[in-house]
Amino acid sequence: MTPDKKTVEALVEIITREVLLTMIEQEEQQNNPEGATCVLEVADGLKVKTCFDNAGHVISAGAERITSTVGVIPEDENLAGMIDHTLLKPDATADKIAQLCFEARKYHFASVCVNPANVKLCADLLINTDVKVCTVIGFPLGATSTEVKVFETKNALENGATEIDMVINIGALKAGDSELVARDIREVVTVAHDANALVKVIIEAALLNDDEKIVACLLAKEAGADFVKTSTGFSSGGATVHDVALMRRTVGPDLGVKAAGGIHTHEEAEQMIAAGATRIGASAGIKIIQGDSSEEKPGTSASTPVKS
Repeated sequence: MTPDKKTVEALVEIITREVLLTMIEQEEQQNNPEGATCVLEVADGLKVKTCFDNAGHVISAGAERITSTVGVIPEDENLAGMIDHTLLKPDATADKIAQLCFEARKYHFASVCVNPANVKLCADLLINTDVKVCTVIGFPLGATSTEVKVFETKNALENGATEIDMVINIGALKAGDSELVARDIREVVTVAHDANALVKVIIEAALLNDDEKIVACLLAKEAGADFVKTSTGFSSGGATVHDVALMRRTVGPDLGVKAAGGIHTHEEAEQMIAAGATRIGASAGIKIIQGDSSEEKPGTSASTPVKS
């Protein structure tokens, strides 16, 4: 049977990526620091190299422009099971969090995403269900120290979180300090993975140019993250189709891509999925899965759209 065009294109992309990586790795092996294990990733004309010591700590990281490569867009999945039902507003009360959990159980969303102070309540309300408890670390600025992010992560895990959405050190990335960014991510990933929790790395794409977005995604991938995520929803912009597509091309088919911030309708969610998103972060989850373009009636949901 002759493979269809989409299958052929996917195979070409994978082969191209692997050949390019092999060629670059051969060139880089002689430049590795003594006793270090180095990981190399390339995407959209950028090469990012991160080296770890025997304990898994980042000892160096850097980025430079080379030639281009590609990624693969995953197939669509069940929409409700792709949504993190989100309530991150600072005035969220316990009853609104309880309503959020009720809705998540009813519609079988992937997770509820809440601030760390609400993790234990959600974990108690969602015990023995298929809904995960997601929380945010270093939120929303990403400007806390690595040690603080690690402590936040440990505390959230102890309270029942099973997914961690961490914000990178955006200022460090823009200053070209890839080593600090990689170390920041790696330390959180190590703690989370020890507890079998997923890590989604929020790059806050609205504050970055395309080269910075690529570097952030590759650093997250090399540091062992499970997802890259577009936005906190509290900055100057939310998810865009362009950013999701760029992030998917950058990380390839193996990592998740979470589109978050400003997604309010079924059509917008489908656009993000078509661009390569495997998870949607939204406070309008019910409206999205119902395909309703009208506003929700007051009181029907605990969630309201976050600032985008």
